[in-house]
Amino acid sequence: MRDEGLSYAAAGVDIEAYERVLERIKPLIAATHGKEVAVGVGPFAGLYALPGGGHLAASADGVGTKIKVAIAAGSHRGIGKDIVNHCVNDIATAGARPLFFLDYFATGKLDPEAFAQVVDGMTEACREAGCALLGGETAEMPGMYALGDYDLAGFIVGLVDPGAHPDPSAIRAGDAIVGLPSSGLHTNGYSLVRKVFEDVPLTKVFPELGRPLGEELLEPHRSYLEPLGKMRWKAAAHITGGGILGNLPRCLPEGLGARLQRKSWTEPPIFRLVRKRGRISDDEMLGTFNMGLGMIVVVDGKDVPPEARVIGEVVRHAGPDRVVVS
Repeated sequence: MRDEGLSYAAAGVDIEAYERVLERIKPLIAATHGKEVAVGVGPFAGLYALPGGGHLAASADGVGTKIKVAIAAGSHRGIGKDIVNHCVNDIATAGARPLFFLDYFATGKLDPEAFAQVVDGMTEACREAGCALLGGETAEMPGMYALGDYDLAGFIVGLVDPGAHPDPSAIRAGDAIVGLPSSGLHTNGYSLVRKVFEDVPLTKVFPELGRPLGEELLEPHRSYLEPLGKMRWKAAAHITGGGILGNLPRCLPEGLGARLQRKSWTEPPIFRLVRKRGRISDDEMLGTFNMGLGMIVVVDGKDVPPEARVIGEVVRHAGPDRVVVS
């Protein structure tokens, strides 16, 4: 057991440093935007206005170092589902239905079996989302990647019908916050998770997990396209890199925050195991992982579905922390 607890930054990922750099480059990005750009850098998806009132929603993302786990396990199909579902969820927060998806697969030397598994997973997820896998790029770059390594990025475009884009300005203090359960770690925090389990074989079965560690770590990222389509909601936050603390504020207007009740949702065993083995603080866990909530939705109290899991409420924000979990 370690004397000091682990952190995401100590594992090599400094989210605060990235955010500082992002603030520096935002003016450069904004300078490329014409009047058609309705929403630029910051939200989970960019919006480009179309004639007639609709919008195109677009997003790009990667799977991160979860790929290293897939390579070690020799199991790549879930990675294909991960990248599609991650991108689908990002544009779903804008009220978009997916139109088409493109991928970028880069490696030092192409492994046909691994590549075929990734594409198989992507095509299944695209079919489930009603989305065309329109094209992509497969790049072999000897010397750029170690033998057996690869990287994967995804790019998605969806359509927001006129009047379908959620309006965060309609959010009020007292609105309900609903949590949609995750399937586990999804696709973020793996640099820290790999550090926690660096000496543990992927075949090890922890009693609290009830299955091999590798299977738990490779559980695919869940899509929330269908449940979001069945709810009336004002805003949604896809809980990925930055965890609950970093992502929930992205969908809230200035002056408003969130108060969440920790006991209102079930935390999957993998998070408790990671916390215990890594001696990781609660704030670090909440600021790194989804903690069992893959999507968090703001809903008017009268529109909360009977089966929904209400995890907190919107509050007026007057302190340094916009999200308080108690």
